[in-house]
Amino acid sequence: MAIRPGGAPSGQLTFDVELLGIVKAPEPPQVPKDVAAPPTSAKKTASGLRYAVLTPGTGKEHPGPQNRVKVQYSGWTPDGKMFDSSVTRGRPATFGVTQVIKGWTEGLQLMVVGEKARFWIPSDLAYGESPRPGAPAGPLVFDVELLEIQ
Repeated sequence: MAIRPGGAPSGQLTFDVELLGIVKAPEPPQVPKDVAAPPTSAKKTASGLRYAVLTPGTGKEHPGPQNRVKVQYSGWTPDGKMFDSSVTRGRPATFGVTQVIKGWTEGLQLMVVGEKARFWIPSDLAYGESPRPGAPAGPLVFDVELLEIQ
């Protein structure tokens, strides 16, 4: 066996593998009944973001543009197809408030720690109608739970 530049081996490789166990993946959350359109009770911001508080939070402060947040979330297209979820990965996500799509940046700043909200995000506040490869097009729906403000 030869070693390529950078230390990578070339040629046939053989591995001994021992399966130590199988861990069941977390169950995906249910598709929201109102995924196709927000209910009339959902609040609407000037930008067009619609949102509803699903579970009130216990915190008093809202994250600002300078903060990082830790969240659990799941996202769907209006036809009910889940395209992303920290829940199914089994671990929360952490990122800067301004490092996400515009609808998230706006919606996160409306939340307090412990709150769970649903966002109906119009296309222009999401990835648009012609997004980069791998991103969903059109309007999106997210359930977001704010776990921590950093």
